[in-house]
Parts: sequence; structure tokens; C-alpha cells
Amino acid sequence: MDTADPAAPQRVVLYAEDDPLILANGRALAPVQVAYETYGELDAERANAVFLCHALTGSAHAAAPDGWWRTLVGPGLAVDTERFFVICPNLLGGCSGTTGPSSTDPATGSAYGLDFPPLAVTDLVAVHRRLLVHLEIDTLHAAIGGSLGGMQVLQWLLDAPGQIARAAIVAASSRLSAQNIAFSAATRHAILSDPAFHSGAYALYSTRPSRGLSTARRVGHITYLAQESMDARFARPAEPDPAPAADAREWLSSRYPVETYLDHQAETFLARFDALSYLWLSRVMDGFDPFAAPIAQTSSASAPAALNPAPLDPRARALVLSFSSDWRFGADHSRRIAEGLRERGAEHVTEVEIESALGHDSFLLEVPGYQDTIARLLDD
Repeated sequence: MDTADPAAPQRVVLYAEDDPLILANGRALAPVQVAYETYGELDAERANAVFLCHALTGSAHAAAPDGWWRTLVGPGLAVDTERFFVICPNLLGGCSGTTGPSSTDPATGSAYGLDFPPLAVTDLVAVHRRLLVHLEIDTLHAAIGGSLGGMQVLQWLLDAPGQIARAAIVAASSRLSAQNIAFSAATRHAILSDPAFHSGAYALYSTRPSRGLSTARRVGHITYLAQESMDARFARPAEPDPAPAADAREWLSSRYPVETYLDHQAETFLARFDALSYLWLSRVMDGFDPFAAPIAQTSSASAPAALNPAPLDPRARALVLSFSSDWRFGADHSRRIAEGLRERGAEHVTEVEIESALGHDSFLLEVPGYQDTIARLLDD
């Protein structure tokens, strides 16, 4: 299979009206289109596939030179696209080619908006697994994900024991803390209270809740960084602050380096992401708790697996990796994941905490020891 053109993601309808996706809440969703990119070539045994699961605001475009995981995925890198067949889809609920709340509802001819069904991580994984069926791949050499992506990999291990030989769960959580949920709630409130949101039907008004979404990005991005790296990167000017400007608008405008940085992050985010997807995917993270008590099995053969399925394949290898300055999903979150996996029969679980001053964003960046640790997992 030839390397895909990264400028042109492939698209496929994985669920049709006569074969809908049955969600964890029992609702049916169809059609479901998925946008995905592949890198490298699938070997003759179809045994070298590596699946990438992206985080909250990611997309299918992961690999070097300009993808979101360009520090990890590409020719000669830890996830070597000259050695592995790498698959990365935009996840369900996204806004980069895969069906989500801004997609057209076939029943109305307009965007789903707030009528799009609520989602769970099990639903995201169900779509990933259907993509493997489409690609005629039975098992994965590895699945790797950071943050929300790591949550997907964890759920996949539980839903389909034996399908993933090696799992890298990076900077992730199996259950968000109250503080994490509070930050997410604040970002969603900014979007929902924007007058341009129009109860989710902003496409009908040819507008966007840009003010709310940019505020959400500013708040969210602060939580991805660490104080040490922020102080070093955005130091206050050495000279004393000037006297307050005569005009209040000028006085209140961005004047410190960290303010202009957040302004830039918000501007670039607005150009690539959608408010409804932000609402849906952040809420998916809030409800994730795969080690909770089992839920009732559904009678539908096409429904996703229960949150607490059969014991894990003891042969599977799981790497649970955290970063020392990540105050959102630090070592305590990774420890809980590792303990939960062991309780469910996993015999090869490795916990690694990498020293980094770069906060939660470390999983996207070049950090000493990080990329090498992933490479060793893939070589094992």
C-alpha cells in the first residue's frame, strides 16, 4: 500500500443507513464518514500497522514534516514510517473530515448542532476498529495515543483484548479529577454563552462563536503548560512597567509576552477547529472511567463492548508514560491506569515518568528520553 498524500486525507463511509453505528447510549448514527491518513507500506503479513489516536484538538495529519506528532512520527523517527504502516484517523465527533456535530444531518439537511448524539470513548474506539476492518488489518503491532488519544488506546485494550500487541498510553487519565472537569466546564461555558453560538445552530446564521472558542483555547492552553517553562519563555520585561496609558483600551490590551502568545494561539485555533467538536470531545473526556463498575451488556450484536470487558490478553505490552511537570495528567493518573490494567490481567505493564519542564504539552514535543522510550516499546 503506497504512502498517502498527507495533503489529501482519505475518506471512507464506515457505517451506512442500513448498518448504523450503535452508540454506547443505544442511539444509532449513520452515515459515519472517517477521514484518515496513512504513512509507509503495509508488509506482506499485514503485521506492521501502528495506529495513532489523537488528542482533543488533533486531526488525521500526524506525521513529519508538519503534522501534530512530527517529533515522534516520520522517516527515521521513533515511529518510523519507513518501517511501519502508520494509520491516523480524525476521530468521531471531530471537525477535520470525520462525522461530527457540524456535519450534515441527513434527516434535516442542516448541521446536527446540538442534535448530534452524546458520545463515549467506546464509540470512538468502535469507529477505529471498523476502520481496521476496512483496511483488512486484524491486529496492530502497536497503538499509541496522547491525552484523549491515550484514553482511546486504554479503552481499546479493554474492548478488544488481543487486537493490540503493544500499547503506549501517554499523558492520559482513566478518570478526570474535579479540577480537570472544572477547567473543561469553564471552556465550554465560554462557548455556550457566546451570543453567536445560537444554540448550536450558528451555521444557519453564517457566523461562529469565535469569542467563546478563542477564550476556551486560551484557558485550555494555559493548562497544557507548566509554570517553570512559562516563566522561562514569557519572562516579564526587565524594565519597570510604564505608567498606565491614558486610554483604558490601550492599557487593557495585550502587553505582556504571555498575553500575545495566547492571542496567537487563539487566532490560529479559530482557523482550524470547530466549537461544537470542542464541546463534544471535551465532554467525552469528562465522562471517561473505564475501570468503574461494569455496565449492563446490550442485547444488540453491533453495540460497543461494555466498559469493563473480559480480562486482558496477558501477552500484550502496555507502556503508561507521564511527564514530571504535567499537572493535568501526571504520574498519579498513570499509576491508576497501570494498576487498573494489572487488575484486569495485564502482565507486561511498564510505568515511566519522563523529566520535562514543558507540562502536558510534553507529549507533542522533543523531550530527552521520551521518543527513545516509545522506540524501545516498538522494538520489543
